[in-house]
Amino acid sequence: MRFTRDELFAAYALDDRTRPRVRMNFVASADGAVTLNGHSGSLGGQSDRDAMEVLRALADVILVGAGTVRVEGYGGLVPQERDAAWRRAHGLSAQPRLAVVSGRLDLRPDAPVFTEASTRPLVITHAEAPADRRRALAEVADIVDCGQDAVDLSVMKRELATRGLPQVLCEGGPHLFGSLLDAGQVDELCLTLAPRLVGGAAGRIVQGASEADRGFDLHGVLRDDEGYVLLRYVR
Repeated sequence: MRFTRDELFAAYALDDRTRPRVRMNFVASADGAVTLNGHSGSLGGQSDRDAMEVLRALADVILVGAGTVRVEGYGGLVPQERDAAWRRAHGLSAQPRLAVVSGRLDLRPDAPVFTEASTRPLVITHAEAPADRRRALAEVADIVDCGQDAVDLSVMKRELATRGLPQVLCEGGPHLFGSLLDAGQVDELCLTLAPRLVGGAAGRIVQGASEADRGFDLHGVLRDDEGYVLLRYVR
């Protein structure tokens, strides 16, 4: 059984689009692995991909770390026409913006994430990021300073909201998730559990965060006939 789009839009509906919010979207195996053969996409199924499309349709901006861009091979966002039509019908732009977090600006201006983009991506960095890389990336992206000598994620959240992008969907990676947790900026986790046991040395969905008991409420559960479970946790 595949979930209908109406079911997924209802499951992930936003109660208030004006309130700044950071949603995390991850897939993990039943034993907690965040990747299979080095890539998160290898764990996902059709329900996970359908949910990602809906989450992207609901978002104002897609947030990713520079490492995830490199490992997962992010290209320009190209929504399906049905998603673009849904967004336009709800007063949104045809597609969300893409924002890449990078303190070192260790990104290639000729990477697909920039060259294939129909809308200039945002690069979230800080004031003391390397000047030469800043100049190179400014040719293909809008550079946004959020902090003096390191990226301040609370400043980033406010800055995105000021730019009319309050609904943030973060797609990784685990280190960015950890930093957002430590900064107290995670509002929701949309987690797909894959019916697989991976083992090996694969990491968890959160890396680098300090150990703490952070309480979230289970807001929704969907299960498909392939055994994938879609969970929504809300702070």
